[in-house]
Amino acid sequence: MAVPKRRQSKARSAKRRSHNALKAIQLANCPQCQTRVPTHLVCPVCGYYQGRTLVETEE
Repeated sequence: MAVPKRRQSKARSAKRRSHNALKAIQLANCPQCQTRVPTHLVCPVCGYYQGRTLVETEE
């Protein structure tokens, strides 16, 4: 059974984990109502997505 001969340093472990950080959600303006909405999602305020209204909302 393969067992590490030496302990990995903290720097080496940190380098391996450098890509695991969380990124901020990318927001864009809704072209219909100008609210900040995450990209590729239906606008929760007006229901607009990809040039048409997909979800009917009560005003």
